[in-house]
Amino acid sequence: MRQVPFLSLKDVTALHEADINAAVTRVTNSGWYLRGAENERFESDFSSYVGTAFTVGCANGLDALTLIFRAYIEMGLMKRGDEVIVPANTFIATVLAITENGLVPVLVEPKADTLEIDEDRIEEAITGRTVAIAIVHLYGRNAYTSKIGEICSRYNLKLVEDCAQSHGCRTVYTDCSGNKLEKVTGSIGHAAAHSFYPGKNLGALGDGGAVTTDDPELASVVRSLANYGSSRKYVSDFCGRNSRLDEIQAAVLDVKLKYLDEDNAHRQTIAGFYYDNLPGGLIRLPLRMPDESNVYHLFPILVGGGRRDALAEYLKRNGVETLVHYPIPPHLQECYRGRGILKIPYHDGLPITESIAVEELSLPIGPAITVDDAEYVAGLIRSFV
Repeated sequence: MRQVPFLSLKDVTALHEADINAAVTRVTNSGWYLRGAENERFESDFSSYVGTAFTVGCANGLDALTLIFRAYIEMGLMKRGDEVIVPANTFIATVLAITENGLVPVLVEPKADTLEIDEDRIEEAITGRTVAIAIVHLYGRNAYTSKIGEICSRYNLKLVEDCAQSHGCRTVYTDCSGNKLEKVTGSIGHAAAHSFYPGKNLGALGDGGAVTTDDPELASVVRSLANYGSSRKYVSDFCGRNSRLDEIQAAVLDVKLKYLDEDNAHRQTIAGFYYDNLPGGLIRLPLRMPDESNVYHLFPILVGGGRRDALAEYLKRNGVETLVHYPIPPHLQECYRGRGILKIPYHDGLPITESIAVEELSLPIGPAITVDDAEYVAGLIRSFV
């Protein structure tokens, strides 16, 4: 039986194995493993790639997002009890970063056809306590729109990007002054958080994360907070934490950054095959975006009729591994349910978010998946339907 793993990290690493091994050997031979030349090189290269003045490496993506909000609080731009608008159908880490800082997540429904935050429902969720909008480029799809930018400008809100799934994603939009711009996610908002978890489009060999921004004060405060609150050794300006990107991970990421556009192009090829060959009816696909605006960290399909789990089991019996992203939305998680920590600004709750949670199924996609693999997967889904 043919086997199609959801994502084989071993196969992904093998694509650039020689370069990765050389980078790891260079670090181990250097005798310097934290806050050294490899971090400096990666931060510089990543800033150039994303298009921001600053990159600050840290331990993981959740830390990156948490440190952004914490830094804004230390800078006096936010305070406990302030509200942050966030998509309701995100991974829980986005919401955890907000509540950890004593801020209030205000959950906004996604659009049913894009699965990204609904720009037309943001304004009704804004109150006198709203200080930011956190957009999540979920599944690798660009979530930013000109309307979101206009809302941030009109209400003087910070725009924070969660780029955990969107490395290399680009967007073309018109700014408030009528200028047409093209940017990479991570350089659109006031600050952005990145995760380099091994399965990401730009993944390390362990945990890793980063903050990108053009704001020099924010970058400085984030860097201090991530290093025990210290701007210089043994002098703590803040009650910080230990959240650092180690030298091996920085070196590996710098290698993989060179291949990111190539690997994303392969993902787009596989996704194009799925769009052209998956059946309709029972199976619904998110609205197709231009390739530059979707780097396909995941390829989600929506399976109607209560048949999602049956399809997943059928594919598994035939050697195809799938995953669900995400079976329990944040507002239904035990840590938040009924505790008044989250804010839902609708009388009818979050029906679109809950519908996605019971219908979404992610198909295999990645730089090591072949077109033949995708053809096998699509053929099985056609047979099931």
